[in-house]
Amino acid sequence: MKLFIALASTAVLSAGTAYADCSYPTPPDHIPDGNTATLPEMVAAQKAVKDYDKAINAYVACIQLERDDAVSKLAVKPGETPTAEQKKAIEDRQRVEVQKHNAAIDQLQSVADRFNVQVKVYKAKDKSKG
Repeated sequence: MKLFIALASTAVLSAGTAYADCSYPTPPDHIPDGNTATLPEMVAAQKAVKDYDKAINAYVACIQLERDDAVSKLAVKPGETPTAEQKKAIEDRQRVEVQKHNAAIDQLQSVADRFNVQVKVYKAKDKSKG
């Protein structure tokens, strides 16, 4: 959780108020085949996956800030009840942010899963040689 807060803080500082520029990170373009990969290739892939994890966390923090900013512009004054239109607009923003968040986390999990499978293959290959 501390890592997420740190990344969120970094995103706040670097994003300023230009939240509309939350760029969806590009996943690593190559996960090596554990059967044929060298140790340097596996280490490079591990770094790429970790960098992607950081980028996804920064993206998620950015879209949360983007949502919060948009919702604050629609906000009702304290003590007032939101109109149906305001309530719908807030719910729509929240729904979109949740969809973006879930898609990003699902993509990250997919990349991590693919990498972990190849790590297991790589380790099993090394054991069979020994």
